[in-house]
Amino acid sequence: MNQLVNISLANEPIREFNPGGSVYFLGIGGIGMSALARYFNSMGIKVSGYDKTPSVLTKELVCEGIEIHYTDDISKADLDAALVVVTPAIPSTHNEWNYFKAHNYLILKRSEILGKISKTAFNICIAGTHGKTTTSTLIAHILRSSGFGCNAFLGGISANYETNFWSSERNVCVVEADEYDKSFLQLYPNIAVITSMEPDHLDIYGSEKNMQDGFIQFSKQVKPDGIVCFKKGLLRENEFSTNTHLSYSLNNNTANAYAQKIQIKNGGYSFNVILPDEEIENVFLPMGGLHNVENSVAAILVAQQLGINKEKIKAAIAEFKGVKRRFEFIVNKQEQVYIDDYAHHPGELKALLRGVRDLYPNRKLTIIFQPHLYSRTRNHASEFAETLSMADEVILLPIYPARELPIEGVNSEMIAVNIKSKVDVVPMNEVLKVIEYREPELLITAGAGNIDTLVEPIKQQLINK
Repeated sequence: MNQLVNISLANEPIREFNPGGSVYFLGIGGIGMSALARYFNSMGIKVSGYDKTPSVLTKELVCEGIEIHYTDDISKADLDAALVVVTPAIPSTHNEWNYFKAHNYLILKRSEILGKISKTAFNICIAGTHGKTTTSTLIAHILRSSGFGCNAFLGGISANYETNFWSSERNVCVVEADEYDKSFLQLYPNIAVITSMEPDHLDIYGSEKNMQDGFIQFSKQVKPDGIVCFKKGLLRENEFSTNTHLSYSLNNNTANAYAQKIQIKNGGYSFNVILPDEEIENVFLPMGGLHNVENSVAAILVAQQLGINKEKIKAAIAEFKGVKRRFEFIVNKQEQVYIDDYAHHPGELKALLRGVRDLYPNRKLTIIFQPHLYSRTRNHASEFAETLSMADEVILLPIYPARELPIEGVNSEMIAVNIKSKVDVVPMNEVLKVIEYREPELLITAGAGNIDTLVEPIKQQLINK
């Protein structure tokens, strides 16, 4: 086995970042923010926070002993907090946010906290406009399942462990490195993984070139003896840092790692993985989508570089249950299949739809999609329309604004007008009626907004029907 990275630092005990008092979160319900809330809570530090709306995740945090409120009310905030953690999505007009700024509290972004936590750790940081959550969770799962050990800060809920954070005494951090707000430039990886660089977050970067520049800078954050792992064929991959490079691919045999003999099997995939100086045969990944086979190749490559035994790697992959809202089977019966996914970028949607078509080539496919952000809809309307046309029927919801204000003339109809399949634009409260009328045999819900609140009602309707 060709192990290139020096993992001596990984054997040191983890050094925890303790602010010396309670921690208050503005936007605690975000997937990345909640992982940090769980980190501090696991240390026995008092944690509380604000979020705009209740969610499944905020309810879980409350059950774990974290106080959360949902109104912008200074009297409900922790005014004794030693540290305030803020999400970039908090608006500048927020009263609590302005109070903390005016009174000179220690205020840090989520990315700055991650930088402090990982400052003295052996870091495996996974970046990419899509693919990073599943790849991060796969890597963290392999390390945990094999006994290698890691602290995990994930951008999704691991179905194996029902959480987006776990701790370990070992000085290893697996971190999902978010490109939004250039957050990943706070991190200094020992191993960096770059899964994709498709244009996104142009409201932050201004242009595709600037966004690519961000990823190139991220590669240069890698420590001197580290490794940059990247998907073979990325634009400007020759500009990544001068560190050791390892490429991976689904099936491009010019990459350092790739899959061979891929076969659909029991709703997942069986394949061999060719690695530097090694081959792992008969790997079984129990989830759909060839993009997830590629993600698993990246995870296996990282695990090999850490010196993990190939039989332990195979066993971990076979036990992987996936990530909540990443190609997640909600209903999986012979007569009816319902899959939910977080896909909110044209590239993610294309990978999702291709994966579903691979597994169910002869079924009528209906997708319910909620566009996320006015700016993303404006910038990628034609790509969304082209991709959604892969389905037989499309149900479009209104745009979920998240942190943005409306942009004049930008709406879901911008996408609908160019979709070649049957398409309807319907409000959230009419989705169940449409489903009851159409009785879809193969259904997908996709989006990063509040479409997840429809998953359980749709599931119950399908089951009862």
